[in-house]
Amino acid sequence: MSTLSYFFAQNAEPNTETTHVVSVRFKNEKGEPVAWKLRSMTEVENERCRKASTKHIKGKGGVMTPEIDFNEYTAKLIVTSVVYPDLKDAELQKSYGIMGAEALLRAMLLPGEYTSLLTKVQELNGFDQDMNDLVDEVKN
Repeated sequence: MSTLSYFFAQNAEPNTETTHVVSVRFKNEKGEPVAWKLRSMTEVENERCRKASTKHIKGKGGVMTPEIDFNEYTAKLIVTSVVYPDLKDAELQKSYGIMGAEALLRAMLLPGEYTSLLTKVQELNGFDQDMNDLVDEVKN
């Protein structure tokens, strides 16, 4: 097997899925906290989130400068990674009197819960990994 074949699609590990208890406030019929199901995303999906969160601001001399709305970007990252509950479900949104998955997240979760979920999503998508740490891990 050539070393290039290590990078072939069929040899790459599939995207990661995991569960995470975002809040103890959401309980099943047994009174146990319900875990959310999360998945990693592709860079193509990340680019979509970034582009959808970018506004062009008119600067001096009429020059347009792209500017990312960080809060909108992170909300889109979360929505893209959450598999369950379905944040795009109209009935769920209606129960909170909200339209839109990003707005639903902000209505459903307390600030600490939102931050905990964002941290898990970032970790799942590799945003928490320092390249030097990865190199050290491979060496060992």
